[in-house]
Amino acid sequence: MAAVVLVHGLYHRPEHFAVVAERLRTTGTDVVVPELHRGSLLADTAVVQAVIDALHEPPLVLGHSYGGSVITGVRGAGHLVYLAAFVPDVGESAASLGGASPQLQDAINPEPDGSTSLHPDRAVATLYGDCPDPLAAWAVGLLRAQAPGCGRGVPERHSWKHISSTYVVCAQDRAIDPGLQRKMASRCTGVREWQTGHSPYIGQPDLVVELLQELLATNNPRRRDEGVTTTR
Repeated sequence: MAAVVLVHGLYHRPEHFAVVAERLRTTGTDVVVPELHRGSLLADTAVVQAVIDALHEPPLVLGHSYGGSVITGVRGAGHLVYLAAFVPDVGESAASLGGASPQLQDAINPEPDGSTSLHPDRAVATLYGDCPDPLAAWAVGLLRAQAPGCGRGVPERHSWKHISSTYVVCAQDRAIDPGLQRKMASRCTGVREWQTGHSPYIGQPDLVVELLQELLATNNPRRRDEGVTTTR
């Protein structure tokens, strides 16, 4: 059975991928959406690695936003998808690559315990500005507080150097600058560009489902030796 692992970004939950996951499952795809928020990039990466290791075949692994830093650190994926996501190289973090846009930074609220949350109204405009109001309200209602420091985490390995990958640029993104996305996309094997905001899995889930189904059909997931680099 084909397998897909969906990795959410900061402040988000697995439930944000509910529609995409359900539509893939109806086609017979095994879908796993791990919960992050483990306190650090390395801890989040370990959670995703455990999911990959438990599957029978190398899965297609999608990372959204900060989730790109997470999937960069895994081994054993069949193909990587960076959806408006960070693609760190050696010594780089999401923050050092450029991090959140000024608009997203303005939406961040510090909490007394050192964590941060997102101001609901500003989160709608920044993350879900192209989504219908009911969907945007639902997505904002799921957001949770985020432990500090994850965006400054540096991956220990760089899977995009050894595994084929697809970058999806979200050209109307207000959370991660599309120009920055295009620069990071140059590190990937293939690039797509959608005229969407930061969260197409909420507003246009069919786009995400169709891409993943296409990649499942055209990529033969197999484990690659860490010393072999894919041709670009």
